Amino acid sequence: MKRKKRAQVPIRLNILFFFVFLLFSVLILRLGVVQIVYGEDYRREVERTQDEVVSTPVPRGKIFDRFGQVVVDNTPQKAITYTRSKTTQPEEILEVARKLAQYIDIPDAEKKVTERDMKDYWILTRPDEAKRKVSERERKTLADQGLTQKEIDKKVYEWTLDRITEKDLAQISPAELEVIAIKREMESGYALTPQTVKSKGVTDREYAVVSEHLSELPGVNTTVDWDRKYVYDNTFRSVLGSVTEEDEGVPRERLDHFLARDYSRNDRVGKSYLEMQYEEVLHGKKAKVKNIVDKSGNVVSVEQVYPGERGKDLVLTIDAELQQQVEQIIEQEILATKRKGRSPLLDRAFVVMMNPKTGEVLAMAGKLLQDGKFVDFAIGNITSAYAMGSAVKGATVLTGFQTGVLYPNTYIKDEPLYIYRTPEKKSWKTMGTINELTALKQSSNVYMFKTAIAIGGGVYRPHQPLDINPAAFTTMRHYFSQFGLGVKTGIDLPNELGGFQGQSKLPGFLLDLAIGQYDMYTPMQLAQYVSTIANGGYRMKPLLVKEIREPSVDGKEPGRIIRRFEPVVLNRVDMKTEYIQRVQEGFRRVMQEPGGTAYSYFANAPYKPAGKTGTAEAFYDGPIQSRRNDPTYNLTLVGYAPYNDPQVSFAVVVPWATQGESDGINNRIGRRILDAYFELKVKRANGEKAASETNEQQ
Repeated sequence: MKRKKRAQVPIRLNILFFFVFLLFSVLILRLGVVQIVYGEDYRREVERTQDEVVSTPVPRGKIFDRFGQVVVDNTPQKAITYTRSKTTQPEEILEVARKLAQYIDIPDAEKKVTERDMKDYWILTRPDEAKRKVSERERKTLADQGLTQKEIDKKVYEWTLDRITEKDLAQISPAELEVIAIKREMESGYALTPQTVKSKGVTDREYAVVSEHLSELPGVNTTVDWDRKYVYDNTFRSVLGSVTEEDEGVPRERLDHFLARDYSRNDRVGKSYLEMQYEEVLHGKKAKVKNIVDKSGNVVSVEQVYPGERGKDLVLTIDAELQQQVEQIIEQEILATKRKGRSPLLDRAFVVMMNPKTGEVLAMAGKLLQDGKFVDFAIGNITSAYAMGSAVKGATVLTGFQTGVLYPNTYIKDEPLYIYRTPEKKSWKTMGTINELTALKQSSNVYMFKTAIAIGGGVYRPHQPLDINPAAFTTMRHYFSQFGLGVKTGIDLPNELGGFQGQSKLPGFLLDLAIGQYDMYTPMQLAQYVSTIANGGYRMKPLLVKEIREPSVDGKEPGRIIRRFEPVVLNRVDMKTEYIQRVQEGFRRVMQEPGGTAYSYFANAPYKPAGKTGTAEAFYDGPIQSRRNDPTYNLTLVGYAPYNDPQVSFAVVVPWATQGESDGINNRIGRRILDAYFELKVKRANGEKAASETNEQQ
């Protein structure tokens, strides 16, 4: 019997099995290492999140007057906000907007949505109709052009927008318009950043109902926002400026400027005057919040990184109580003058009061009568210019001194001037031979005419042509500018006007320039001019902001001083002190000696003022089109008090005050504002004395 051979595994197959065994061993070992050593790292990788830091606005800084009275504040108000994630789709936003529209009311929704908003909504809510706006053939043509699907979708959407008709949009109901308005606000701004859906006029019921339904309104929140409060209503309102609303956001023309400074597009910013000029001070430091989001873009948790800091506070040079009284005086005097029936064109008046030694503006008032109601026009003190009349004669006399055509106590004959082919030029009365003091006291035009002729190198001969060197215009304007006339004052506000210069250089206009009836100046320039005379020749920069302070702790008293704005001397007038003193004496006589043009108004004033009246023949260029170029008179007054140690200087400007005889509105306003200033000063001194005595007794 034959014995069977035992089957043997080929050696090559054994080797193969061995290698397979090794590979599996390595794999198992590797899996073990991954599971045991790196398992936690991979788990974190699977659950990986991303930190997104976003900034949220803080309340603006407050504005105080020079005595610590709050002028501009922030008022808390209920607000409803929405925060979308990075992956939120338009359909999801629409769904939330629809639900939210059931709980809140959006007044004037139709005015808040654009045609584009409506078209986007129409496409989103009527997909079948929207699809039919672009045919399959057109879609295929786009595909045949080799465009990507994204490019095709974009092009189709653009065509759809263009082909939506007014009839299509008419399908949208008023209720849907509210939804669109809400959706518009929800989509504004950036992802993960709260957007205000409604803040003004949120009722207690709306706030409560939305709060109750937050679970069904993903991204919606009820919170507290702030609104700007101007404590004194319309007082000084045009100078304080304003702040944009959230739906306005950052002005488009300054978008790059603000984005570079960590602003968001929908941030509220100062858009005019003080609010704009000091935006970076008032804006504050934004609060920073870290949103931790997962891979899907959903917010997992929120952490506060920086609580933010309310904007810094401004302390103004303005005396709020004095400002209120001055504005009231202007309104009362305008109405009193208009009741006399000689002032149909009168609709405005301006007052600037300053500390002539520091340039601090104590009051800056302007009132405009529109449709029987007064509106604030304080900003007109730097944005409108007028012929100021004889108030500028102090500058003419000083220019005469400096150019050598006059010297102190120069006598000139005041007489009517008859220049060839020119209407008679004269003073309001013939004064005979007078010096510069009387010329200022009684407001001689002829004294100024002859001074200007001498500056221009001319010689007056009755009924003969007058030959004047045109360079005299430049000479006079140069010296006038040293006092602030015809140049920007440097006040810390935007959009200041430099005034207007007459263009013709005919000889007669040089004479008009000398009496303030050719070039036009702003009321602020007039105040700077008289302040320069009052303080002995130093042109001071007008200051509206006195200090920048840390945010107040108690919300009432200003905080620690960060920066104090010191007085700024723009230039020292290039004239002898003796010359300025002569003009100061002439101004004193205007108000304190019989025969002075303002004596009857200021004779018994205990604070001993000095100043100069002004009347300018002008042509109306106000809002009444049918009366444009009608002849009228501007009335002005400049002054300071006390004359020997000025504490306050002022300018009063009343354009188009009368078409007949002056009723003295400029002088009445001047007297009353000075009375108000010194009465407040006494009142405060008595208050401080009483407080001090009380403290001593305690």
